[in-house]
Amino acid sequence: MSDHLKKYLFEGNTVRAEVVAIRDTWQEIQARHDYPPAVQKLLGELVAAAALLAANIKFNGTVVLQLQGDGPIGLIVVECHADLGMRATVKIREGYEVPEDGTLQTLLSPGGNGRFSVVLDPQDRHAGQQPYQGIVAMQGDTVAQVLEHYMATSEQLQTRMWLAADANCTAGLLLQKLPDQGGHSVARGTDEAATAGAPDADKEADLADTWDRAQHLAETIKPEELLTVTPDTIIRRLYWQETMTAFEPLPVQYRCTCSREKVASVLLRLGQAEVDDIIEEQGRVEVKCDYCVKAFEFDPVDVAELFATESTALRHQSDARH
Repeated sequence: MSDHLKKYLFEGNTVRAEVVAIRDTWQEIQARHDYPPAVQKLLGELVAAAALLAANIKFNGTVVLQLQGDGPIGLIVVECHADLGMRATVKIREGYEVPEDGTLQTLLSPGGNGRFSVVLDPQDRHAGQQPYQGIVAMQGDTVAQVLEHYMATSEQLQTRMWLAADANCTAGLLLQKLPDQGGHSVARGTDEAATAGAPDADKEADLADTWDRAQHLAETIKPEELLTVTPDTIIRRLYWQETMTAFEPLPVQYRCTCSREKVASVLLRLGQAEVDDIIEEQGRVEVKCDYCVKAFEFDPVDVAELFATESTALRHQSDARH
């Protein structure tokens, strides 16, 4: 399995570790775009981070991570479903140069207006239910630091991340101090977390020692190790003296959810007058997916049928109400 994520629990269920290595999926994401090296690195790190966070969501839905700013990069988006199917894209502003030595802050937030957001979008929403969204300032010099800041301020979870990406692979290590009480968070709700009870007072020191020791050892990991060594080997090298529980690997895969039906819904929301104006000007409507760059084309006949069907459906709904 070339693309997979593995979870581990330290003895006492006090600290969670995850390691992910993504190769084929990462190649699929890059194959549809030609990103400069500095952009490639940032996107790759966010892809690994999305998998690490999505592996712990407690609902059937999608985690969306977004870096948005006022620099050459306008937006980086990674979507990752609970089953670790994922897609990603970057929007680079026209007319901007992307220097090879560009950093997170210089590429996304040179004016200090960068924002990081997490959207939790359940697949089967209840009536009136909206996706949860958390937004924080883009604080930190790396993707890992931005996410750690978000988890500490918005989710109240002590979390550490080590991320690495190159043209061939993106990978990451996550450590998380498990909460001793219930509460909503991106990482709450896994089977193993549910087994973690509130620690006794005399065990609090041991919990703190485990967390400090886990972080200290993880600080020795090198980016090239993350990119070339298997998750089990990384954990064995770092924590060979620890008693840990390892869980079955979870596959990561590329999946774009675009469809002609979704594009049709977008056109209906635009309204017939605006879509007809596009038809008159261009002779057709073409919408290209930002993620997989697949193009969906609607000619005048397609558009006429689309709005005729919508009009008929609305009329039937009105008749049913009366």
